[in-house]
Amino acid sequence: MAAHQEKKPSGERSRKSAQNGSRTSQVQWGRAWEVDWFSLASIIFLLMFAPLIVYYFIMSCDQYQCSLVDPLVDLLTGNKHLSDIWNKTPALTYRAAGIYTLWVAFQVVLYVFIPDFCHKFLPGYVGGVQEGAVTPAGVVNKYEINGLQAWIITHVLWFANAYYFHFFSPTIIFDNWIPLLWCANILGYTVSTFAMIKGYFFPTNATDCKFTGNFFYDYMMGIEFNPRIGKWFDFKLFFNGRPGIVAWTLINLSYAAKQQELYGQVTNSMILVNVLQGIYVLDFFWNEAWYLKTIDICHDHFGWYLGWGDCVWLPYLYTLQGLYLVYHPVQLGTANAVGILMLGLIGYYIFRVTNHQKDLFRRTNGNCKIWGKKPEYIECSYMSVDGTKHYSKLMTSGFWGWARHFNYTGDLMGSLAYCLACGFDHILPYFYIVYMTILLTHRCIRDEHRCFSKYGKDWKRYTAAVPYRLLPGIF
Repeated sequence: MAAHQEKKPSGERSRKSAQNGSRTSQVQWGRAWEVDWFSLASIIFLLMFAPLIVYYFIMSCDQYQCSLVDPLVDLLTGNKHLSDIWNKTPALTYRAAGIYTLWVAFQVVLYVFIPDFCHKFLPGYVGGVQEGAVTPAGVVNKYEINGLQAWIITHVLWFANAYYFHFFSPTIIFDNWIPLLWCANILGYTVSTFAMIKGYFFPTNATDCKFTGNFFYDYMMGIEFNPRIGKWFDFKLFFNGRPGIVAWTLINLSYAAKQQELYGQVTNSMILVNVLQGIYVLDFFWNEAWYLKTIDICHDHFGWYLGWGDCVWLPYLYTLQGLYLVYHPVQLGTANAVGILMLGLIGYYIFRVTNHQKDLFRRTNGNCKIWGKKPEYIECSYMSVDGTKHYSKLMTSGFWGWARHFNYTGDLMGSLAYCLACGFDHILPYFYIVYMTILLTHRCIRDEHRCFSKYGKDWKRYTAAVPYRLLPGIF
């Protein structure tokens, strides 16, 4: 639902006509102009049940030792009523509200008021003011890329407090986890509602808005493409990249601290989860400028899907492995620990190298070497709505010759490693790999639908050259 990086096979410019003279259709830019009944039913289902799913997972750990089955058994057998479970759920507290308000305000300050300095002394890191992709209205927004800096400052202060100042316990996040859930929901719904009102009455760029006339679809998928306040506060980049992803590693550290407090040690499985997910988070911030070219920024409008999803879904469901290990500490055998670590690292390697190959190919217009050879590609043409003919190159070399979305394959390998670190006693920690498989498979299909509409016959040539989506020889 939020915050997973998707690189497009080629840059989109605006709503486009179909190509090659063989068909005429209109490529969707981000979200639909009209809503079919299936899309509407899906939207209403998510609006109704996604918050309940998050609550159910967190409640099951708090009251049922992370069992997803026992709450249902209790309810179906009459041992408990919904009111019994709800009455045992911690309520919103002033302490949690204060913690959450300070957290979000601190991230706003780091995002808006402290220009990036990391790019000045970190070789290879791209930070500071960067341009995003052209929007449907032809606007090129500028962004202050300082996420890595915000992550470093936040974590330096976290460790300084844990080891020297002791202003608060490192377990503070776990200890207030459910009250903080209510705060995250309040922010998620507030910012989503504000974004919708803003889109109607004072949009940043009216020509970058989409209205279907369906309230539920517009609320969830968003109206404005790039809602902003002032010159630098961009809703989409802030909520996609902070505060949820900055918090991801802090949440895991709080889980590790709670394990130490409860059991006198931090298990190797908890260390694995912290390390592997920490690598993923750091990769996101190191490549934040690259993130400006991903589907989240280039295609998605800002609505409940991103606003609530980044505030609630991401920090609460992407960290289930660490939460589970607080309740069920797992000490892995050496061979298992090494195997899981290798799976995660190999997955990350595939994810990163695959994206690097595509970036190198695009930056050099194919004048580079992939695996020591000049890359192979298929040249495609398409026409924009103003009748201008454009050309793109789709690479069929390196990992991109193995599968059309092989970066997702690496991502899924890493996701599986997080889950395997938790053992096999409960299904709860495996929600992540199930969710990611559904999400990325859906993105494959959605992305390829756009590309077929854009390139027509040329896209068929490309899929013939690279026949598999994720798993070479299988799918």
